[in-house]
Amino acid sequence: MHTFTVRDLREHTGELIRGAENGELSIVTKHGKPVFVAVPFDETLLREGVSVALALKLFDEERISLSRAARLAGLSVSEMVDMLGRHGIAVIRTTDEDLERALAEFS
Repeated sequence: MHTFTVRDLREHTGELIRGAENGELSIVTKHGKPVFVAVPFDETLLREGVSVALALKLFDEERISLSRAARLAGLSVSEMVDMLGRHGIAVIRTTDEDLERALAEFS
């Protein structure tokens, strides 16, 4: 996720647009406070709406928790888990280190 200031917009409009074309969220701030979020216009946005598309993106980028994503999307946690699954977004994420540790426990 990129952050731009209102002042930066004139010089970085192309970067903001390229990021959106690549599916990236961007936040525009004024005096250090968020003013708006640029959400990529894609099939998810068209099908699910802004709040769900934003929740999916923020959860996928590990910016918000599952429960917060569900609240943002206006769904229950179980509905959010189903929504994530339909969009191919993993709910549980493990690192290689976590996996090695778990495998070692079984040995």
